[in-house]
Amino acid sequence: MEQEIKLTKLANCAGCGAKVGAGVLAQLLEGLPVHRDPNLLVGFDKSDDAAVYRVSDELALVQTVDFFPPIADAPYLFGQIAAANALSDVYAMGGEPKTALNLLCVPKSMPDHAVQDILRGGYDKVYEAGAVIAGGHSILDEEPKYGLCVTGFVHPDKVLTNAGAQPGDVLLLTKPLGAGILTTASKADLCPEDVLAGVFARMATLNKAARDAMVQYRVHACTDVTGFGLLGHALELAQGGDVHLTIDTNAVDIPSEALEFARMGVLPEGMYRNRRYAEPFVDPGDTPLEVQDALYDPQTSGGLLIAVHPEDADALFAGLQKTVPSAQRVGTVESYSGGARISLR
Repeated sequence: MEQEIKLTKLANCAGCGAKVGAGVLAQLLEGLPVHRDPNLLVGFDKSDDAAVYRVSDELALVQTVDFFPPIADAPYLFGQIAAANALSDVYAMGGEPKTALNLLCVPKSMPDHAVQDILRGGYDKVYEAGAVIAGGHSILDEEPKYGLCVTGFVHPDKVLTNAGAQPGDVLLLTKPLGAGILTTASKADLCPEDVLAGVFARMATLNKAARDAMVQYRVHACTDVTGFGLLGHALELAQGGDVHLTIDTNAVDIPSEALEFARMGVLPEGMYRNRRYAEPFVDPGDTPLEVQDALYDPQTSGGLLIAVHPEDADALFAGLQKTVPSAQRVGTVESYSGGARISLR
């Protein structure tokens, strides 16, 4: 009988909650030289989801890398979630994944079958995306970690960034929030198994359907909602486009269980980092504290946050309702006239 292993017991952090905070990351990158290349359409200085390099007038490469410690105990499920999370960055840029390289860190004590299951989960999700795994790199480490370096294709004129939102745009979101809160609760054996199973299923769901739907319409900006939470990534979108966002908190899909745990103070450490980073730019209005916590909650393999032309919003929303885990019309984009970048209503 194969030895049962609980991966989350081997790591101090979980999923995208292990990311360096956005504020700290900005300080670390400050002052690094940026070498200009006219074909580098999106680089690390843009705080975007992936890099984009123009190869020809018809083709640009989208490149990203993402890996993290286990968010789930089951090795195969962890591999699926980590792969879906890495692939998401290409989808957020409007691209199609083509090749992927494994990034794997494993303890010496980890059984071979567990390592193989992690890789198999990643392989299956990459193939579902229509891409191929072409190699990778592995090292020994005290904590397990897994992810991918992904290369995708996009037309240079159709690249989506987090800096293109325009006044009048409608904001759409494609997955529920609360994943960080619910997985934190699960570590204390507080989260019901059926609720946790739903969270993991959504994490393992590719953002391919959302990408395929949005590229048919006039989408001006897009980002995926991961470790910085909805408000952290929304702030990057607002600052990138020099606009103001209004978020309709009643329209955001937050599981009732996540709100209840937030009221109890069952919150991941990453939520506090995200709050410290984004809160100075957010007008919370009279939004309840537990709802604010969920909006700052770090997500792993979260949905796409899409800014779409108002005339296309209804059609895209209808299309998303048929294909994504949770289609939500969560807000609007306005001109920025100073003060808060994001208002909660």
